[in-house]
Amino acid sequence: MKKALLLLLTFFAVTTISAQIVKPVKWTTKVEKINESEINLIMQATIEKDWHVYSQYTPDDGPLPAEFTFENAKGNYELVGKVKESPYKKQFNDVFGVDEFYFANKATFTQKVKIINPKLAIIKGAIDFQVCKEVCINDNSTFSFGVPKMNLDAKNSTEEITVIAPVATVDTTNNETAAADTTSTTKKNVVAEPTEKPEKDNKRGLLTIFFLAFLGGFAALLTPCVFPMIPMTVSFFTKQSKTPAQGKRNAILYGLSIIGIYLVLGSLVTGIFGAEALNELSTNVWFNIIFFVLLVIFASSFLGAFEIMLPNSWANKVDRQADKGGIVGILFMALALAIVSFSCTGPIVGTLLVESASKGGIAPIVGMLGFSSALALPFMLFAMFPSWLTSLPKSGGWLNTVKVSLGFLELALAFKFLSQADLVLQLHIIEREVFIAIWIAVFGAWALYLLGKITLPHDSPMTHISVGRLFMALLVLTFTVYMIPGLFGAPLKLISAFPPPQTYSESPRGFFGSSSSSDSSVVLPEGAELGEHNIITFHDYEAGFAYAKKVNKPIMLDFTGYACVNCRKMEINVWSDERVLQMLKNDIVLISLYVDDKRDLPESEQFVSKETGKKVKTIGNKWSDFIITRYKTNTQPYYVLTDLNEKNLNEAIGYTPNIDEYLAWLKDGVSKFKK
Repeated sequence: MKKALLLLLTFFAVTTISAQIVKPVKWTTKVEKINESEINLIMQATIEKDWHVYSQYTPDDGPLPAEFTFENAKGNYELVGKVKESPYKKQFNDVFGVDEFYFANKATFTQKVKIINPKLAIIKGAIDFQVCKEVCINDNSTFSFGVPKMNLDAKNSTEEITVIAPVATVDTTNNETAAADTTSTTKKNVVAEPTEKPEKDNKRGLLTIFFLAFLGGFAALLTPCVFPMIPMTVSFFTKQSKTPAQGKRNAILYGLSIIGIYLVLGSLVTGIFGAEALNELSTNVWFNIIFFVLLVIFASSFLGAFEIMLPNSWANKVDRQADKGGIVGILFMALALAIVSFSCTGPIVGTLLVESASKGGIAPIVGMLGFSSALALPFMLFAMFPSWLTSLPKSGGWLNTVKVSLGFLELALAFKFLSQADLVLQLHIIEREVFIAIWIAVFGAWALYLLGKITLPHDSPMTHISVGRLFMALLVLTFTVYMIPGLFGAPLKLISAFPPPQTYSESPRGFFGSSSSSDSSVVLPEGAELGEHNIITFHDYEAGFAYAKKVNKPIMLDFTGYACVNCRKMEINVWSDERVLQMLKNDIVLISLYVDDKRDLPESEQFVSKETGKKVKTIGNKWSDFIITRYKTNTQPYYVLTDLNEKNLNEAIGYTPNIDEYLAWLKDGVSKFKK
């Protein structure tokens, strides 16, 4: 009885919350006068707790990015650059298989405008955006900015910024957010951008970069260019230092110098590109193509095609400075290590910079800190404790094996960037099956190399392989075999962050998408298609309703969205249950209505909503207005069971990850249908 009561209360709470118009974002605006010809239009969002609004730069195939439009610009004003954003947060979405860039609690968007028409009084703009928690809402808001008086003939100065005071907070149910006329003047040189403390996921992202870079530094340590230098360096400090204490101080300074050199490199990358530009790299087609080419070059170098080396004259000049001794000499010794070992460390450093640069912000600096720490630590420790040298393995062919293995890894990683460029352009060249096939080929070749079946230019002749190399070969071979089912639709959860999403493939359903052999022979009704799990699905309400009448079955309305995360979770985790799937296939007629479908309606079908007062121009607008008008909610996913008179069979529900609860809801509605 207690369990039944708890289930009933939970069901009541969910349905009560979902059956309402939800507006979790409230907007305010203000105008900042930069000089006599330029202003900033500022839109500030206050976001309710646990809700997320998505950035303009959110990658394709993920949640819907924010989109801004401004009216009647021609002859009146010019937009200077893109809309700038306050810092967003970044998190990998394992449902869509892409990173999502989002704002929590608050967000600020700033558009710089150059005024051309001195008589211009108002600038109107709008934002279309998606906001998600357990459900997703596709919303929009329009803004009206009052333009201050401008003296376009005056000499511009950026020393004063006149701030048009923000209006009172309004929600997005209003058609326009008007700017007030009250002004105040403050002395500034630039517009201050609000900042937020990074959340735990941002910290985890930087820690992940540090950890991976640390592993990269350790791998570089085990290459032929670096490993043999450890005993040479220790010998130098032992002989040059008059006392053990001095030797330890010099060793610590040497290690810190190595870290400093690579930190400078990471800072230069961040400084040259800027944090904002770096944040855009992950979705920029040309940067991804350039990164692909760079990584292929680095991989070719590691595999033995050629050596990437800095000019010998650089090393000679640095060596002469290192011979002077003292603190300056130690600094130049560290620089000499970086230059001499560049043929081995360069490709790793380049790969780390490419990967961390695509993450944005200070990631390149964090990456170089991790790499240089791993590289410097052994030099410091062995110089401080020379007796440890006896425990080091001898140099040999195994060092080249490490180097070649890194080459195979870099080659595999390169195709991640080529795949991202293909995704953005929607060329469908590197689809999921092609990407996985490439990785199978690369890792398969690596396994054969470790087993001694493939030899490369710098390999030493060998009569047998070591036990350690055999175990490594078996591990790589196991991973290769694991990926093979991915060619037929298996999800491959271990590498879900790398290949394109399953929807971006030659066969989106895949071999594993079919629940039975009979699905392929199903004759589809007019206007229907095979949807998720090969369920017969309608995307037009009238067509689905007509078919339901024909077969005398209840209707399940599925209000969903292409960019709705929890809609995908329901389809993947709940609908896939055999009991639920059988009911969806046999007992109801499924009508899935996508509220974010951007295709335009024919002009004759476009109208102004009586409920919201907004013009309904797209198919998505039509279904969004339908759910708002009929069911007084705007959230997705949202499920409604109706009879053939369009009356609800039971209470509609939203996101319900509990399979038994969802199944009970389905059975309850179907049992009330009168045939």
